[in-house]
Amino acid sequence: MMETVGNITGYVDIAQLLLYAFWIFFAGVIYYLVRENHREGYPMDTSSNGRVVVTGFPIPEPKTYLLEGGRKITVPDLTRKEPPIHGNISGLATGFPIVPEGDPMKSGVGAGAYVLREDVPELNSDGTPLIQPLRVANQYSVAPQDVDPRGLPVMAGDGHQAGSVKDIWIDAAEMTFRYLEVALDHGQTVLLPMTFALVRRNQVEVHALYAAHFSGVPSLQNPNQITKLEEEKISAYFGGGTLYADAKRSEPLI
Repeated sequence: MMETVGNITGYVDIAQLLLYAFWIFFAGVIYYLVRENHREGYPMDTSSNGRVVVTGFPIPEPKTYLLEGGRKITVPDLTRKEPPIHGNISGLATGFPIVPEGDPMKSGVGAGAYVLREDVPELNSDGTPLIQPLRVANQYSVAPQDVDPRGLPVMAGDGHQAGSVKDIWIDAAEMTFRYLEVALDHGQTVLLPMTFALVRRNQVEVHALYAAHFSGVPSLQNPNQITKLEEEKISAYFGGGTLYADAKRSEPLI
């Protein structure tokens, strides 16, 4: 009778046990990752009226993290508030589009949606705001081979001038410009995210908004710094403009 190395019985060997052990381990990893992913973003609301709330499975036990400066945060936070949504679902069932009400670019719907981040600035390791205008962070400047947009007119999506570039805001950690500060004709200043701006040699072009919409860009509490919540609202306003600045933009192309 031939002897087989590694056999425990006639039907089970070490390789088979190792395969079973791997399957159990892999299933445990999947369960752990799905569980940890549910620390953020729950509960979910499947409709604008809050008729159906999905908590998901599995949700981990709340865990408290100690942040820089002695602050603490506990996740998941099932009591966390969400931004107000000014709109109604267009159908009788969940999954239908939400139609905004009032100013669509401030409705918190679709391309104009945002989250309630902390209303404090993002900080560097030395405690200074991460994003600042060059008039404050004067150790930085525009590379000589690039166009300095300061002083250039800002042309909106309707072909009209909305204002002119007053300053540039830099992200000191990423060493990149995040915003253009635009001075409007009536004296108001607003921030324009660089991702919505096309800088040319003679002007800055913005497709997302029309000239009249620039006065509605969310303002800053402090003229020399921006909070994480303000970043969300400003980006959401421009994002909403890509769809709602003109009623034709929300219609089918064909």
